[in-house]
Amino acid sequence: MTTTHAHHHAPADLAPEEPQRISVSQLLPDVYKAMVRLDIAARQGLDPVLVELVKIRASQLNQCAFCLDMHSKDALAAGESTERIVQLSAWRESRHFYTEKELAALALTEAVTVLTDGFVPDEVYAEASEHFEETELAQLIAAITVINAWNRFGVTGRLAPGHYTPGDFKS
Repeated sequence: MTTTHAHHHAPADLAPEEPQRISVSQLLPDVYKAMVRLDIAARQGLDPVLVELVKIRASQLNQCAFCLDMHSKDALAAGESTERIVQLSAWRESRHFYTEKELAALALTEAVTVLTDGFVPDEVYAEASEHFEETELAQLIAAITVINAWNRFGVTGRLAPGHYTPGDFKS
């Protein structure tokens, strides 16, 4: 990708960009293609805006800068509001910005992403299953699982944020 930074009014004394460690997608194109297919299959039938919220929230928890850059931009391009994206990291204090269904999805996203915090609590799962019919719930679980896998590639490979333009990776 040859996109340049869009820091038109940024100060000149920004910290240098961290060098990438490894590009699993370039070294293992079959794994990358399989991940893309998995991603497409996982989000089939889910509301695209909901999927972006889930991807942003998981990426915040995993501190995946590359995925945060991509999915914030994709969410904005899909018509999501800046306000709802900004409030995502504090969604429990900003419940009134989201639907009950979105809130249930965000709670499930956190539980599945941070499995070391007592696994996926019954009440979180029960709440999600009230808002999503069974197949849709399976899709949501798959979508959460896929973004967590992408995050692990991004964080470990130290993929640099700031170069993504919505539409770059449309498959």
